[in-house]
Amino acid sequence: MRPKETYWGEVALPGRFNLCEYFLDHNLAAGRGEKTALVCGERRRTYAELSTRARQAAAALRRRGVRPEERVLFVLPDGFEFAEAWFGTLRAGALFAMVNPLLKAEQFAYYLEYSKARAAFVHAEALGEFAQAARDARFLETTFVVGGEPALAGPTGVDYERALEAEDPQSAAALLEPTGPDDLAGWLFTSGSTGHPKACVHTHGDFAYSTETYALRVAGYREDDVCLSVPKLFFGYATGTNLMFPFRVGATVALFPGRATADELFDQIARHRPTFLTSVPTMINNLPSSEQCAPMDLSSLRVALSAGEALPAQLYEEWKARTGVEILDGIGSAEMFHIYISNREGDVKLGSLGRIVPGYEAQIVGEGGVAVADGEPGRLRVQGGSTALCYWAHQRRVPGDVPRRLVHLRRHLPPRRGRALLVRRAWRRPLQGHRASGSRPSRSRTCCCRTGHGRGVRGRPRGRGAGEATRRRGAQPRPRRRQRGSRRP
Repeated sequence: MRPKETYWGEVALPGRFNLCEYFLDHNLAAGRGEKTALVCGERRRTYAELSTRARQAAAALRRRGVRPEERVLFVLPDGFEFAEAWFGTLRAGALFAMVNPLLKAEQFAYYLEYSKARAAFVHAEALGEFAQAARDARFLETTFVVGGEPALAGPTGVDYERALEAEDPQSAAALLEPTGPDDLAGWLFTSGSTGHPKACVHTHGDFAYSTETYALRVAGYREDDVCLSVPKLFFGYATGTNLMFPFRVGATVALFPGRATADELFDQIARHRPTFLTSVPTMINNLPSSEQCAPMDLSSLRVALSAGEALPAQLYEEWKARTGVEILDGIGSAEMFHIYISNREGDVKLGSLGRIVPGYEAQIVGEGGVAVADGEPGRLRVQGGSTALCYWAHQRRVPGDVPRRLVHLRRHLPPRRGRALLVRRAWRRPLQGHRASGSRPSRSRTCCCRTGHGRGVRGRPRGRGAGEATRRRGAQPRPRRRQRGSRRP
């Protein structure tokens, strides 16, 4: 029996909790059923319409034997179908696992074998490569084909639209799975810099925790926002900023399936007039090269986010002079789901990552777990309520098995002629690698972190993400599966 209320770090969640209700269905109860939730090109989908489609997607998954906590692979571009299937998967209690639809057959084969996905949502444009991998997939039973002929997917192929249209959204098969905060919700894949990408296993509570702390208290999403993203939804950074976080406050999300270029981004801005932009430094740097840059009206924007790579102070200043809009630069990881150190509106420090997000703790430590002196290398230890349970199928790896790398975290160091920094396995000049690792800009540190398992704060080898991340859950180390129903005393 589930408790009435569970404390997830500093966030109180009900004992029965499902992200589909938390992000999507609550908007209907709040009276936003007829509000536009998604816009893609000239098409629009209201919250009520999206909720109905998610119910049908959940029923379609259950009809084909998908059970709670089984994996569902997503091979989709940004569009209505991504959101419908994503919420339908959560509604059915299954786990989402999202990959780039532009991968090759051998990469799809790896993900199918590693995830043991029972079902997959695949766009027709990815079928050529995916079908080659699906032929030898041992566990895949159903491939929902979006926008194409299902026969091309082989014997597992099912037409997505027909599958959903055949389901009654009010049937028992469409009911919300009675999950709790401790139940598994989804996988976020690492970059694979030390080998094959590994899945960071997250629960329903993990995603809610980051939403309540970062999205609402730092990024400041609002109901009247129109959100647009350069990164695509399969990337956890954008899944948060351009699907989960906007839906929590009842905002509107603009999607486009094509490649994100400077010209395409300007077209989307002109069409949808977004207020909230998710971007990366590479795109911000490329915007001036577009012929649309000079005449483009960017007055609709009120805030922009940046993560994933270094944002030089000079680039920020150029953007601010052109738009008058602040960029909230931050750092996050798949292991922690999202951003845990970030700048704030009205408090942006140039060349800095800003301050630690409320509800998280971060420290640079040496091999013995002791905080390092200024200027000394160390590992970034992060803890907070969104830490992944483990790396799937890699729970027993020990710290010594994983090579270390230098992360793009630096305090303000005066540039020296000829100095270069090792950032993401590439040598860069100080302007390129200039970052901050905390809230006090007067000191200097370089931070190393392990790309794989690190020892947790309590001393037991566990997969904890970027450095030594552990969930703040009291004095006891968290087991691979947490005990449900723990209450704050």
